[in-house]
Amino acid sequence: MLTVANIAKSYPTPRGELQILNGISLTVERGQAVAIMGPSGSGKSTLLYILGALEPPSSGRVALDGQDPYALGERAQAAFRNEHIGFVFQDHSLLPQCSVLENVLSPTLVAPANGDAAQDAALARELLTRVGLEDRLHHRPAELSGGEKQRAALARALVRKPSLLLCDEPTGNLDRSAADAVAVLLLELHAAARTILIVVTHSLALAERLPMRYLMDAGRLVKS
Repeated sequence: MLTVANIAKSYPTPRGELQILNGISLTVERGQAVAIMGPSGSGKSTLLYILGALEPPSSGRVALDGQDPYALGERAQAAFRNEHIGFVFQDHSLLPQCSVLENVLSPTLVAPANGDAAQDAALARELLTRVGLEDRLHHRPAELSGGEKQRAALARALVRKPSLLLCDEPTGNLDRSAADAVAVLLLELHAAARTILIVVTHSLALAERLPMRYLMDAGRLVKS
């Protein structure tokens, strides 16, 4: 379960504090999927980074399966993030010098997800087969289409079997056909893994595929 209690985030500016998030509370159970929409600059990505233990809130509390990552030391927090949270970004963020298989395995390099590097490699290959990239294992990202890159990013996000899957505009750089294919695949993988899925998106078509939808408005989440 993901529990967000009264999260606020502000940044200092020469003219005073700039309030980005203001009293956000949310509870999402394992297996549920949430879409968050809103205009650029409304704080959607900031909220996602806070949920992903990448940026601390100014106040409030985040807990994933009862653990507050911001109560941990720096190294323990990084380990928690690596083990429990998967990320998919708009620009896929694949390592250009690595093959598709190596990119998917990169989260396991800190510590094998199953305690066994061979098992991790087997899971990575299984995920790449499920996303239709079984013939692309040894290709570099530059040799893939935009949709293929996002499918590889999905496999990478799931290789550690995270409790929480966070997606920041996962179809934002794709044409309609590729975006639809990635959206279908994202929901299929989420359903199979029973992760908590939170997607930040400008795409109404993608948001409408998710059963829980919120709009970011004046730093608050409003149910859509």
